[in-house]
Amino acid sequence: MSTPAAHPGTSQPHSAPLAAPLSSPLTGRRIRAAVIGTGAIARGSHLPALAQLAEEGETEVVAAVDIDAVAVQEFCTAGGIPHAYTDLDRMLREQRPDLVTICTPPTLHREQTVAALRAGAWVWCEKPPVPTLADFDAVEAEEGAEAGPYASIVFQHRFGSGSRHVRGLLTERTMGRPLVAHCQTTWYRDTAYYAVPWRGRWQTEGGGPAMGHGIHQMDLLLDLLGPWAEVRAMAGRLVHDVETEDVSTALVRFENGAMATIVNSVLSPDEVSRIRIDCERATVELTHLYGHSNANWRITAAADVPADEVAAWQDFGADVPSSHLEQLRELVASMRAGERPRSSGEDGRSSLELISALYKSAFTDVTVRRGEIGPGDPFYTALHGGVPGWAPATAVAQPDTSEEVPA
Repeated sequence: MSTPAAHPGTSQPHSAPLAAPLSSPLTGRRIRAAVIGTGAIARGSHLPALAQLAEEGETEVVAAVDIDAVAVQEFCTAGGIPHAYTDLDRMLREQRPDLVTICTPPTLHREQTVAALRAGAWVWCEKPPVPTLADFDAVEAEEGAEAGPYASIVFQHRFGSGSRHVRGLLTERTMGRPLVAHCQTTWYRDTAYYAVPWRGRWQTEGGGPAMGHGIHQMDLLLDLLGPWAEVRAMAGRLVHDVETEDVSTALVRFENGAMATIVNSVLSPDEVSRIRIDCERATVELTHLYGHSNANWRITAAADVPADEVAAWQDFGADVPSSHLEQLRELVASMRAGERPRSSGEDGRSSLELISALYKSAFTDVTVRRGEIGPGDPFYTALHGGVPGWAPATAVAQPDTSEEVPA
């Protein structure tokens, strides 16, 4: 694995693994957490989730890191966090956190995650996980062989009572085999949104709506239906002047035989996030925008299904909305058990692999099968694959135009 020249958030190159912390079990004490990046997602989602678990005696936030000294100090003051840093390596050495939550742009995720894993900390990283499959595999190579530390991705839509109930119904096949599915992330982003210099650029945003917006619903679809087998896709720039796409559509076949359509858009004034799955005996549908509760799910049974079965399907139990808190709660339980958490390893990689295949299919006009994008494939190291018209000009592979001089 190549090592980047400089470590984000530090003043010195990161050239060697940090010493692992002294072994200490996570039973009988609070989990020491640190937050990397103090922007909106850290303030609005990560810190409140950590604070709630702190009230329950599970966690304590011991430090925060940001390259902006003023911002990190304000974050720590507001959150009652004792230590503010602008140097990630120094924080890892001095505070020895058990858990690091990463809330920085995607281009920083690989290096920051690797640094935390090498320091012995588990990682909970915001989506998109990393820009490429090559980056993901490099991160996974740094995980502990047994009992962690592991790196988990924030896919909070998987968590909560609604998705748990529906996942159980689909796994048990009580509604019959899943047959047809639709996954829709149709949102709206105006010209002002893309006026921010880093948006719509492969290097800084990692991808367009397939990567940065639709990844949540695609990940939830995979969590509900299981492994995908092949994808056929299209992508376009219909409105915005960006490097990436602003809309994509895909046809996906799953290993269980189910077939799905996926639409990701930032061109849709009537915004909605939706998953619909038609099974042999019922249709289950989720309609929401940025998060869901039991009320956002609907199950419609076929006419011949007995009423008592329908009632059981429609009983979601106590309402636990999808949230960062619910995923973090499960992650902490996995840490204490020394078990790989959901949304890590192969389970966390699956949605990134589908997105990589979607881009490859759209940009090269081929059907892409799961498992075929690996080392040597241009889409393994760049989601644009170096394809002219999609890749930045400097990333397009240029043909050899030199002429052989006769002897």
